[in-house]
Amino acid sequence: MIKAPRGTRDVLPAESYKWQHIENAMRKVCRNFGVLETRTPVFEAKELFIRSVGEVTDVVQKEMYEFTDKGGREVALKPEGTAGVVRMFIENGLFNSQLPLKQYYINNPIFRYEKAQAGRLREHHQFGVEFFGSSSALTDAEVIQLALSVFEELGVKDLSLNINSIGCPKCRERYNKALLEFLESIKGDLCETCNDRLNHNPLRILDCKVEKCQQKLKDAPEILDYLCDECQEHFEQLQENLETLGIKYSVNPRIVRGLDYYTKTVFEIISNTDGFTVCGGGRYDKLIEQIGGPPTGAVGFGLGMERLIIVMEAQKIEFQKNEPLNLYICSMGRECEKYALRLSQFLKNEGITCEINHGGRSTKAQFKYADKINAKYVLTVGDSELESGMADIKNMEDGEVAPVVLNDFDGIKIFLTREIG
Repeated sequence: MIKAPRGTRDVLPAESYKWQHIENAMRKVCRNFGVLETRTPVFEAKELFIRSVGEVTDVVQKEMYEFTDKGGREVALKPEGTAGVVRMFIENGLFNSQLPLKQYYINNPIFRYEKAQAGRLREHHQFGVEFFGSSSALTDAEVIQLALSVFEELGVKDLSLNINSIGCPKCRERYNKALLEFLESIKGDLCETCNDRLNHNPLRILDCKVEKCQQKLKDAPEILDYLCDECQEHFEQLQENLETLGIKYSVNPRIVRGLDYYTKTVFEIISNTDGFTVCGGGRYDKLIEQIGGPPTGAVGFGLGMERLIIVMEAQKIEFQKNEPLNLYICSMGRECEKYALRLSQFLKNEGITCEINHGGRSTKAQFKYADKINAKYVLTVGDSELESGMADIKNMEDGEVAPVVLNDFDGIKIFLTREIG
């Protein structure tokens, strides 16, 4: 038997309503913030991610799904969402449009070859927001506000917002020097991964989850002590803006994020229910220029859909299910089936959900099927009903039966519309 690849999962028809519920909330919030949807390819040129994410990051070195296509081009499945949106922005000359450009992507597939775990699969899906064309800390605050508004719309509670600034290349250079001196003094006590990062990406060592490393890193210098005046002012303005919005936050100098393109603001939203990081993002003012566009301020975030569903289920939040089927037409015999086909076409065109008999089931079996699919009403049409022109329509919840005229399609529509509201 062929099974789904390791680290992937199917969304079954019976559970797709959870995804739709979340997507509807996300789209609603984005409309309120004036954010437009964008869609980019599932795969891009491998070089795009090397230049954006960073050649020495774990994502590029260990986790990226990459291959050579039949034309000899080196391509990769998207390991994150931002780079593709930046490429689209540059390639289509959107920097010449009205800025800031506020955009989102939803249910965006992300691919990383890593150990599959709860809420983080090798193929998982993200909701992301990217604001291009502003370097203001006001924009940072609005992006964070949007993320929190999504959680509020969905009823997710018990969240913590952690923020930090990792500065710009100018102040980062001073900090990296101090950090390297400290790390050299404790490298004998660090894990193998941290020692591997020491010469390539020392900032990522601060994000190590190994307990012995965390203990040794408690006395590491903090980036906030090395910020230049511009970065310091930007971070202070961000905090003032969050306070103006009434958003509670904590400053966590250990947040660095896992991608090289971040500058200044970085943030994470944590679910206190299970410790998941359910949303992460920050500012990346150099990325658009780095990939070939003009200097452009940018800020955004990514939110994992699978992880969000786990958090919502843990908090026992109800997902809005799809409306039950309005009508099932129970038919027996070829002429009755043709009638059911015509009536169902009419009702569907009028916005009334309708299902017919597809499998030659008996009347009893059709009623059982209608009950299983939660049909509100069942209209029974047999030879005698066609001959008389009258049939009974049954309310499946209370068992009440009402007569209808079979050839009066408008009358059946009016009856159903009145009853189902």
